[in-house]
Amino acid sequence: MNCDTDMEQVERIDTVKQYNQTLGIDTLHPLVSVVDFDEMPTYHYFRRYMGIYAIFLKYIKCGDMKYGCQSYDYEDGTLVFISPGQIYGIDSKGKAIKPSGKALVFHPDLIAGTDLGRKMKNYTFFSYEVNEALHLSKKERAIINDCFGKIAYEINQNIDKHSKILIVSNIELLLNYCMRFYDRQFITRSHVNKDILMRFENLLNDYFQSDKCQTLGVPTVAWCAEQLHLSANYFGDLIKKETGNTALDYIQSRVIDAAKLMIFDNNKSISDIAFQLGFKYQQHFTRLFKQKTGKTPVEYRAMKWKYTN
Repeated sequence: MNCDTDMEQVERIDTVKQYNQTLGIDTLHPLVSVVDFDEMPTYHYFRRYMGIYAIFLKYIKCGDMKYGCQSYDYEDGTLVFISPGQIYGIDSKGKAIKPSGKALVFHPDLIAGTDLGRKMKNYTFFSYEVNEALHLSKKERAIINDCFGKIAYEINQNIDKHSKILIVSNIELLLNYCMRFYDRQFITRSHVNKDILMRFENLLNDYFQSDKCQTLGVPTVAWCAEQLHLSANYFGDLIKKETGNTALDYIQSRVIDAAKLMIFDNNKSISDIAFQLGFKYQQHFTRLFKQKTGKTPVEYRAMKWKYTN
């Protein structure tokens, strides 16, 4: 839910208490809070830098929003994930907005040293953009609401030796359900994914047929994702789900395919081929080529020459 960095009045939220204060609610636990937006007043605009994790469950009609040229498939709720260091905001263009939904916010200290803390990097959807949000069916929303409810229940109890374990365990359960639901979303939106794959393929074709390799170097996952208007994590997860390979593996395979065609031209040295493909150093090209084919470019050229003459 990132916004342009030139918007004004960025409010910094580094603690759960600071977040609660912006909403005018009490802080029952210093490191975690569950908020019911239905009890909040209307607002027009805000912009916040977050030093804490946040998961927003929006009760909105998602068909009014767009994903590229596609309307969202599900109308029963949307989950948006914010991680520390991100900026998010709302600008209603002067119209009063009455929020509807819930939020779970928690400080990184809550999960520090826990199994969940060590696994947070696996929940890549915390780095997705807002247009890559998770759209829930009614059954899925009921499960998410149940997880929110269990966390809220523990927050409202007197803190004891079991509190942290139960709260963190329920947050992990919530995130694991989100992993499952995102997998479902990748499957149910296969038509959108196929279009992205086709555009990715065309992007690489253009890259290798132009002089972009010489000016930009070997194509990167981040560059490809940016050209396709996707976050790097969402793009990488989508490619993995659709092809079984990582986006980096996919790009490297295309690099090697292009290299194999160039190797047939004996007028080009291996150094020329490496440079033409965007490698700064020939040894990096040679290492990747051998890793992917089992042979060095020189060995591959000799083999091809042997079998074609």
